[in-house]
Amino acid sequence: MSSPVVAIAYHSGFGHTAVVAEAVRAGAEDAGADTHLIKVDEITEAEWELLDAADAIVFGSPTYMGTASGAFHVFAEASSKRWFTRAWQDKIAAGFTNSASKSGDKLHTLQYFQTLAAQQGMHWVSLGLLPGWNSTEGSENDLNRLGFFSGAAAQTNSDEGPEAVHKADVATAEHLGRRVTETARIVLAGRAAVAA
Repeated sequence: MSSPVVAIAYHSGFGHTAVVAEAVRAGAEDAGADTHLIKVDEITEAEWELLDAADAIVFGSPTYMGTASGAFHVFAEASSKRWFTRAWQDKIAAGFTNSASKSGDKLHTLQYFQTLAAQQGMHWVSLGLLPGWNSTEGSENDLNRLGFFSGAAAQTNSDEGPEAVHKADVATAEHLGRRVTETARIVLAGRAAVAA
C-alpha cells in the first residue's frame, strides 16, 4: 500500500507557527507519510491541487485576537471552491496553533479549524493525548503541557523568536503528525478492504 499523503496548510506571521508546522511534518514523515508544507498566504494553483490530492490536511495558524490569522481566513474563504465540488470530502483533518499566552483563546482557533473541516466534509483527528503538567508530578516538559484535546497547541513568549518555541510543544506537534498519518493509513486500508 502507498504511503499516506499529508499536507500541512499553514500561515506563520513571525516564524513561530512555522516551527510547529515543521514539527507536524517531521512526525508525519517519521510515521511514513509523504508530506507537503504549504504556506497559505503564498499558495499557488499547483499547491491547491496538492491539497486536493492529499489524504490528510493539517491546518495551522497563529492565534491572533482569539482566532486564526487574517491570512488563514483568506485561505479558508478561498477553499469554498473546494466546498462546492466536495474536493476534500472524507479526507482526514487536524490542526495546530501557537500564541504568546498559555491559553490565549487558542481553543477558538482549533474550533475554527474543526468547523472548516466539518463544512468540507472531512474527518477530524484529535490530539489523542491526556493533558500534561497538571499535577505535582508533571512538568512543563510533558507532552500536551498546555492541556488541549482538539489539536496541538504551542506557547511562545511574545518577545522571543521562533527558536524559543517550547520543546514540549514541538514534541506534541510531532505526535499530532504521527497520529494523523496513522489514522490516514487505517482509513486507506479500510477503503481498500471495502473495495476488494
